[in-house]
Amino acid sequence: YLKRKPAALSGGQRQRVAMGRAIVREPQAFLMDEPLSNLDAKLRVSMRASLNQLHERLGVTTVYVTHDQVEAMTLGDRVCVLRDGVLQQVDTPQNLFDDPVNLFVAGFMGSPAMNFTYAELIRDNGGAAVAFAGYRLPVPDSTFAEKPGLDRYIGRKIILGIRPSDFEDAGSASGNSAGWVRIPVRANVTEELGSEINVLFTIDAPPVEHKDTVAAAHDGDDEETTLPLAGDKSLWTARVNARSHVRPGQEIELVVDTHNLHFFDVDSGLSIGHEANIGR
Repeated sequence: YLKRKPAALSGGQRQRVAMGRAIVREPQAFLMDEPLSNLDAKLRVSMRASLNQLHERLGVTTVYVTHDQVEAMTLGDRVCVLRDGVLQQVDTPQNLFDDPVNLFVAGFMGSPAMNFTYAELIRDNGGAAVAFAGYRLPVPDSTFAEKPGLDRYIGRKIILGIRPSDFEDAGSASGNSAGWVRIPVRANVTEELGSEINVLFTIDAPPVEHKDTVAAAHDGDDEETTLPLAGDKSLWTARVNARSHVRPGQEIELVVDTHNLHFFDVDSGLSIGHEANIGR
């Protein structure tokens, strides 16, 4: 392509030339603002790998701005989540996923997004449980040790969050099942992705319309977010193993890992028991 004029190059080619011109100057830091946004999906994956290798080889600090959470999770050593210019949380990619500081970060990180519902934390047979939409999930004692202050919410309304990856089809679940609770659902839609299946189902509870969950659903777009057409029910997603063979319209029994439940304050949207929120 050396003899081509810039106008004869595609947008992706021009983008790569621009990055090469920045790299050969050997700056003390790189500031990259959506550098892969003009590339097609396949090229974006290979460029992401190239950027990772370049960073390892050059050892130059890079500030990388992106709305693509896969880029953020795979390229970032430390990830800063911003909302309207306000810093929400700074942490490693895995900690942002496992221990979000508030509803916004919880809903923004992860694809498919975290499932939310209004629930009540109750006493149950000597322990505690979270009740919602006709379901009752026991809360392990270890969760109260890990989340200081959660016990003060017993008898109160909270927002419960469950990641799609913390579900599994009871029929194909394997390994250690301690802490896994069965819940029957009806599969409305299934998305077969080869190695896994996304099962979309409704629960008998209204969607959570907190300002933080709506903002996270924008995912960087300015267009107004629309809720799924599920009436007054919430549309949830479970990610199950491809061995499940579940089909739309089928009744399925899911198991959920109760050790990974997330709890949020209804008013503030802050994660209950998160170390950054203690005392707030």
